Amino acid sequence: MRLDPDALATLLQGRRIVAVSGTNGKTTTTHLLAAAVRQGLGDQAHRLVTNADGANLHHGIASALSRSPRADVAVLETDERVVADVVRLGRPEVLVLLNFSRDQLDRHHEIKALGRSWRNALEAAGEDGPVVVANAEEPLIVWAAQTARRVVWVDTASTWQQDASLCPQCGAGLARTQPDPETGEGGDWSCTGCELAEPRADLRVRDGEIVDADGRRWRPDLQVPGAFNVGNAAHALAAARLLGVGTEDALAGMHTVTAPAGRFATARFGDTTARLLLAKNPAGWAEALPLATTSTVVLAIDSAAADGRDVSWLWDVEYEQLAGRNVVCTGPRAVDLAVRLRYAEVEHQVEPDLARALAGHPEPVDVIATYTPFQRLRRMGGV
Repeated sequence: MRLDPDALATLLQGRRIVAVSGTNGKTTTTHLLAAAVRQGLGDQAHRLVTNADGANLHHGIASALSRSPRADVAVLETDERVVADVVRLGRPEVLVLLNFSRDQLDRHHEIKALGRSWRNALEAAGEDGPVVVANAEEPLIVWAAQTARRVVWVDTASTWQQDASLCPQCGAGLARTQPDPETGEGGDWSCTGCELAEPRADLRVRDGEIVDADGRRWRPDLQVPGAFNVGNAAHALAAARLLGVGTEDALAGMHTVTAPAGRFATARFGDTTARLLLAKNPAGWAEALPLATTSTVVLAIDSAAADGRDVSWLWDVEYEQLAGRNVVCTGPRAVDLAVRLRYAEVEHQVEPDLARALAGHPEPVDVIATYTPFQRLRRMGGV
């Protein structure tokens, strides 16, 4: 791109493109979708190109595409700020929008501005724009996708609502109904001041299964943990179908995904066995903390550019659920985390050095890390 500023636009041409974006889960969803498409292509799998390791800005996408100039199918993880450019330059066939929550506010500023950029890009694309696979439970995504030519709605049965209390269309408060405790049905949202409301889903997640509009149920049988990943799989399944991949092939492909870009990987650090979990913001921590089941949990925090400079989000995470366990704080912002844990009345140790924090644990440990220490741990553990 230094040699040719228009390289990204050139490299996007002549391909069937699926772009995957959202605050959390885009790397895993990209892996799931790429595996599904690869399975559907069979012995033509070489036709697929993907940026599967999370390099999702302009340069990362261009680098991935340049390595496979003849691949005519591209599954691209796309940073939230890059979505509008990919829609404009590449005219993707499908755009997957997973979720929206606070993340790296020093870089993204406020999330409605990002949602507006998506909405404007889809409106400008018109009938040449992508079919959008969108999370029906996210008000900002519903508002952003209103201008798309067609939307496939997915209900992920998620529980995170702290970033969606006001209507993105008119600013009034949102009203929510609680789901039926027996059937799980309901739990819809609607605006108290305008017509914006949760749309009827084409695919729903219920009890670990993906349910079609006609009631047919599919169990994805994933090798990655967490109910949120069933939601990611539902989005990937909808996108794969739009590309012509059958449901059985898509699910079979997704089953092969085990540790996308190091997420959920198990590694050795000397004599210590550790499972690596990534969490970058309050919504991500809300999903990751219940997965940490070991008696010792290592929490690694940094505030480099890739993490977001501001760590005030620590106060929005319910670290109280770690009470009674051995918690080790590590990373450059370990002391900030220690202050938060003290208020949460969680006993903890502080060891800023990652290697020392992981040393000497006779039993397996779970490690939850923000992006920068997570990548360091991947290199240290060879995953």
